[in-house]
Amino acid sequence: MSTPALGVDVGTVRVGLAGSELKDVVDERLPERIVVGLPRRLDGSEGDSAADARLVAGQLHARTGLPVEMWDERFTTAAAERTLIAAGRRRAARRRTIDAVAASILLQSWLDSRAKPTMQR
Repeated sequence: MSTPALGVDVGTVRVGLAGSELKDVVDERLPERIVVGLPRRLDGSEGDSAADARLVAGQLHARTGLPVEMWDERFTTAAAERTLIAAGRRRAARRRTIDAVAASILLQSWLDSRAKPTMQR
């Protein structure tokens, strides 16, 4: 069984949660930790957006008391955009949901990294 976690995608305009409002999600899903997307440049370095994400992560920890883990979010928004286009979502609908989809992709990546390898026969 995987660790209950909440994924957060911090953007310059919106913050996408893998769920809905932070308080509602924390109260309803009782996550054991919060995973915040860390936007890195292609070369792996951090810029202003990463500093913003770290600030939000600190605020989330202070408000919830939950452990907060940073996770590389490179390409999650692009993957979310491709997923929504493939699903036939129009541009306006994509704008409304892209951050939540990106947060879901971020969280799935984090969960996948923690999956125990299965024994091969």
